[in-house]
Amino acid sequence: MVRRPRRKAEETREDILSMAEMLFRERGFVAVSIADIAGALHMSPANVFKHFRSKVALVDAIAGRHLDDAAERFAAFDEKLPPKEQLLRFILRLLESHLQDIQKNPYIFEMVLSTIEAKLEAGNRYRARIEAKLGEIIREGMAEGSYHCRDPESAARTVADVLACVLHPVLIARDDKETLVHRAEKIVCFVDAALQNSAC
Repeated sequence: MVRRPRRKAEETREDILSMAEMLFRERGFVAVSIADIAGALHMSPANVFKHFRSKVALVDAIAGRHLDDAAERFAAFDEKLPPKEQLLRFILRLLESHLQDIQKNPYIFEMVLSTIEAKLEAGNRYRARIEAKLGEIIREGMAEGSYHCRDPESAARTVADVLACVLHPVLIARDDKETLVHRAEKIVCFVDAALQNSAC
């Protein structure tokens, strides 16, 4: 009897992620258990738990793959723009991509709703990337003399908090796109004025 070669842990991990994502798409996050994922892969639930300590950890890894692949959301702009225009374009780019995620991948939205209190690592990384991009725009505004700010990192965190109403998946699902775009424009005007006139 010939034994099958043992698979690398990373290959097994990827198989689990792919199967979990497929089942979440088909049935929804809440309806799929670790046992369902294990059964579909012809392995024991213990083997799944060996790679992912919980269903939340599995969700975090899937969300991480999606968020890490979203590099275009943070791409540089083609032309030199005033900081206010950079802020608006960046926010509208993020808003559009979040709305597309909700429309095309509703199971991701369901996962967000189910794990909103979990403080997932993937979400924290994504938030950090948003803050870093906002900080970059603020520093550019400072360099050209438009913005006056003692601590651009702290300002970026505050701006990210203010923008939650047009970026957070749970909040944006309540409104139509036109309303959200209008709200984003108003917020950017407010933020731009604050950064111009405040030593934050």
